[in-house]
Amino acid sequence: MAVLKFLFLLSFCMVVRTENAHIQERLFLRSLGLLSRPRPSAHGPVPSVLWKIFKKAEKRRELDACTVPEYGVKGNIVRYLLDQGRVITDSSSGCPACVEHHLYFNMSALEDVEQLSLAQLEVKFKHDSFPATRKDLAFNMHIYGVVRSALKGMAHEPSRRLLLSQSVEFTPGTIRVNLTDLAESWRRPGKNYGIVLALQATRLSNELDQNCKAEITDQGHMEMPELIASLVVVSLNPQQCGSRKKRSAYYLPVTPSNVCKPRRLYIDFKDVGWQDWIIAPQGYVANYCHGECPFPLSESLNGTNHAILQTLVHSFDPKGTPQPCCVPIKLSPISMLYYDNNDNVVLRHYEDMVVDECGCR
Repeated sequence: MAVLKFLFLLSFCMVVRTENAHIQERLFLRSLGLLSRPRPSAHGPVPSVLWKIFKKAEKRRELDACTVPEYGVKGNIVRYLLDQGRVITDSSSGCPACVEHHLYFNMSALEDVEQLSLAQLEVKFKHDSFPATRKDLAFNMHIYGVVRSALKGMAHEPSRRLLLSQSVEFTPGTIRVNLTDLAESWRRPGKNYGIVLALQATRLSNELDQNCKAEITDQGHMEMPELIASLVVVSLNPQQCGSRKKRSAYYLPVTPSNVCKPRRLYIDFKDVGWQDWIIAPQGYVANYCHGECPFPLSESLNGTNHAILQTLVHSFDPKGTPQPCCVPIKLSPISMLYYDNNDNVVLRHYEDMVVDECGCR
């Protein structure tokens, strides 16, 4: 009977501990701006510019958490939103030779508190999706903002307005278009209908021109190379904006002492099962504060006037008055690369992640 009671209590304690761990995980994820633990279905490539920003932040001693120099705007969060749209196969526009793509980017990833600084459309052609003999093409590119979606069962197409029209070459480079104002309107409920990207071949050799005309006559539109579209979104969370110095707390000396000071603590994201959605860093030195605040408090213990008086009273009445607590008084930030709940790659700057100095409070 006693054994059964012990096993019951043990299982109960394990359930309570697991539930407490889930609660703590939810609270921490919420502080990271995530509603739930990301479980990416695919680990897409990390854009090179995000690696560049991340590595630069790791090397700098001064971190300006309020700007992203690579884009020249204010911000502490950079997201690469994936296109969730489709190729339009039944367009009734006045351009039968155009291939149209409906591009849609989910802006709900941004929190209400975030201030949108930049939304930049990036389009790349997949060169391996088109015959080498046709890579001397150029295109007329038209971008339309969709202001009303087409209703199911209705013959009319979505209402649209022209945002940009330009000629582009079929090159390895990236086409970039600033859509900040439009993306800001997408944040309002029921206003995000996306955009339409229309491409039309404009420059061909004589021989290929005849083939193109035949294709347009027989198929209604010309075959086009595949493209990859994403929306780079830079935003500023003012609640996590600050400029702090990175100190030498990453290399704290290990010395035996009971006095209040930073102690080395390395957090490995694999230990908590987060290695599948956190890209970098794989872990970091967070440190923690531990030790006594003895009387008399020396200047090195960074005690407040209240703490000094409390230690004085404690020296006379150790049972009735506790010592001050050893707590962090200076912290520094880190940057993190991770996949969010929609498989988007996010670079985010987080304040107060590393304990640099401790004090008695």
